[in-house]
Amino acid sequence: MRICLVYDHLFPQTIGGTERWMRDLALRLAALEHDVTYLTMRHWDGDASPQLPGVNVVGLVGAGRLYADDRRTFGPPLRFGVAVWRHLRRHGCGYDAVHTAAFPYFPLLGAAAARGGGRYMLLVDWHEVWTRGYWRRYAGRVRGTIGWLVQRACVRVPHRAFCDARMHAARLVAEGYRGVPTVLPGLYDGPVDVSPGEAVDEDLVVYAGRHVAEKRVDALVRAFASAREQRPALRLELYGDGPTRSAVERLVRELGLSGSVSVHGRRPEEEVASALARAACLATASEREGYGLVVVEAAARGTPSVVVDGPENAAVELVSDGVNGAIAPGAEPDELASAILRVVAAGRPLRESTAQWFEENASRLRLERSLELVVAEYGGARVEDALQPDRV
Repeated sequence: MRICLVYDHLFPQTIGGTERWMRDLALRLAALEHDVTYLTMRHWDGDASPQLPGVNVVGLVGAGRLYADDRRTFGPPLRFGVAVWRHLRRHGCGYDAVHTAAFPYFPLLGAAAARGGGRYMLLVDWHEVWTRGYWRRYAGRVRGTIGWLVQRACVRVPHRAFCDARMHAARLVAEGYRGVPTVLPGLYDGPVDVSPGEAVDEDLVVYAGRHVAEKRVDALVRAFASAREQRPALRLELYGDGPTRSAVERLVRELGLSGSVSVHGRRPEEEVASALARAACLATASEREGYGLVVVEAAARGTPSVVVDGPENAAVELVSDGVNGAIAPGAEPDELASAILRVVAAGRPLRESTAQWFEENASRLRLERSLELVVAEYGGARVEDALQPDRV
């Protein structure tokens, strides 16, 4: 089949769960001898596109300034959406399927507009579906309402929908989706490599992810400072980049934590994986996650996770408190610090329990089954029976 994948980010030029999923999907489809094109923004210097074996990577427009005041800007995704529309108007007849992430919406609208009389099948990844209330909290009353209305317009575009979490699949239906979303079983495509006890640093806490407002990395630093009052040997390593990183670095200095907190920025995939493997726990204060892939990445190495409960955080679906980590009731320093201390103190028994949790849930956590379902949708196969356990 001739398949076009569409997303405005590309891993590892940018780091996040959606681009990793798209990268893995592209590589797997190419390995299955499909003809794969990946439309994206140019997050690289020069004219030469990054190399993905068997994949034609096309940078339609420059990335520009993606964030302002810790929020996504309007211009770059709009330009990318228009570029996607132009590309598909010219080349859409050459594709059997176009598969795009829903957010940031304009590429989806462009793909829908260019389809015309149905030149290709349209498939959409709804990694997150935001409520009207959350839109307003995120972007303000006026801009948030506009964002929610654009989201609803995308929901009503005829397409086949994939979701990573049951929470977002249910929201998609509530927002007006007329079909039945497919909930993908898992997204993890890495190794299962549980760290031996002697390789684990019992005082190391690790964060890996973007530095954006909703990740609340500053709240994690404050919680770490609180936890360190009770366990002075604790150390925190922060991996990833984004618009709030400089503010986090200032906070580390202001709290006198420069000797115990390392802000590493964007690092190679192997280095982040190594940090997760030797950490006593992964910790995040994020208020919003569409899935929480890093929790699974940590568990595959026997590392438990600390996440924060909340209505927008689907990562809590991946944590069983006391089995593979802890769920903090909130992001206040004392609440999150208590959860971190509880997980760190649990030591080897919790790591063994985490490894067992991953083993017992491996069939639903790994990428392979999700890819099978997506490929079946590409071929128009009837997969209702196979999907029944994962349907909403």
